[in-house]
Amino acid sequence: MDDEIVVLWWWWYRRQNKRRKYWVHPILRERFTLGTFETLMGELRSDGSKFFNYFRMTTTTFDDLLGRLSPGIRVRNTSFRECICPEQRLAICLRYLASGCSFKEIHYSYRVGVSTISKIIKEMSNVIWESLQTDFLKLPDTEREWEDIALRFERKANFPHCIGAVDGKHIRILKPAKSGSMFFNYKEYYSFVLMAIVDSEYRFIFISVGSYGKECDSTILKDSIFWKKINDGTLNVPKPRPLHTNMHEELPFILVGDEGFALTPNLLRPYGANKWRILHRPIDLNVDTAIKVIKACTVLHNFVREKDGINFESYQNIENGQEQETRPVDRNGSTRGGPNANAIRTAFTNYFVSDIGSVPWQAAAIN
Repeated sequence: MDDEIVVLWWWWYRRQNKRRKYWVHPILRERFTLGTFETLMGELRSDGSKFFNYFRMTTTTFDDLLGRLSPGIRVRNTSFRECICPEQRLAICLRYLASGCSFKEIHYSYRVGVSTISKIIKEMSNVIWESLQTDFLKLPDTEREWEDIALRFERKANFPHCIGAVDGKHIRILKPAKSGSMFFNYKEYYSFVLMAIVDSEYRFIFISVGSYGKECDSTILKDSIFWKKINDGTLNVPKPRPLHTNMHEELPFILVGDEGFALTPNLLRPYGANKWRILHRPIDLNVDTAIKVIKACTVLHNFVREKDGINFESYQNIENGQEQETRPVDRNGSTRGGPNANAIRTAFTNYFVSDIGSVPWQAAAIN
C-alpha cells in the first residue's frame, strides 16, 4: 500500500476514534457563578469611578448604549446552551476595546470560549457602528454647522476659519493572506490606515478606514469622499471671507494637517503642530474585523464625549507611558503646495503675527 494512503488512513482512523474530552470545559461551565460579568458587574455599578475606569464610560452612558444596540443584537437560547445576553456581549466588547487585552484574557475572566468571544467582538463592533454612525459621526453639510466648528476653533485656539484637523494613523495588523506588499508600510510592518478629521471638540466628523499601509496621507485624503465633496462644493463650506472685520482680504475656510499633506487652498500645514492620538494597541485580527473594530472605536468616542463630556487630555494622561502601536502615516510623496496655497498660508501667518490676530503669550511660547 502506498505510504501516503497509509498515513491518510491512520489520520482518519485517529479522528474517528478521538473522543472529545469535554462537551463544555469545566472552566466555562462555571460562567454563571464565577465569570467576571456575574461577579464583578454589580460591584462596578456601585462604584462610578471604577466602572468608568473599566469600561471608559459612565453607567448611565453604558445603559443608554445598551438600549440603542439591543434591537440589533440577535440572541436565542437553545436546548443545549443558554445564550450570552446583550448586556454581557456589550461588556465583553467594550472591555476588549477599552483595554486591548487578548481574547484569551477575556476567555479566562468572563469564562466564555475564545471562538465565541471572537464572534462577539466582530458582531458587536458592527452593531455599534450601524446603530450610532448616523447620529454620532455625521459629516457637517450646512454653512451653519461649519461656521459653528470654525467659531469653536477660534475661541479655543485663536485660529479663525479652521473647520477641522486631519491626520492619518497606521493600525498594526497581521499580514493578510495573498496581499503581497500592499499593507507593508515604511515602518516595516503590516497595517491599514485610519484617516480622520476631527472638530474643535476632538470629535470625529469624518473617517476613512482600510487604505493600504503603503499609501501616504495626501493620496488617501485626495481619494476620499470628503475631498471629492469639498472640491465639488456639496459640503456647503462657507465661502471665503476676511479673518477679521478690520481686514479686507478674503481667505477660505480650511483644514489643518501636518507635513504629510500637500498644501492646497483647502488644507494648510502649520509650521509646527501637536498630534492627536487615536488608538494605542496593535490589533491581531483579520482586516475586515479590524476595520469594524476601528469604526466602532471612532463612533463610540463621539458617543461617550456627547454623553459624558470627557476631557480629551484625560485620555492622554491615562495612556501616558504606554508603548504606542499606532504610527503616523508615511510621509513619502509630494506635499509641496501651489502658488495659491502658499499665498493663503502666508496670509494666515501674517494674521497670527499681526496686532489683530496675535495673543500676548505666543512669542514666549515659541521661544
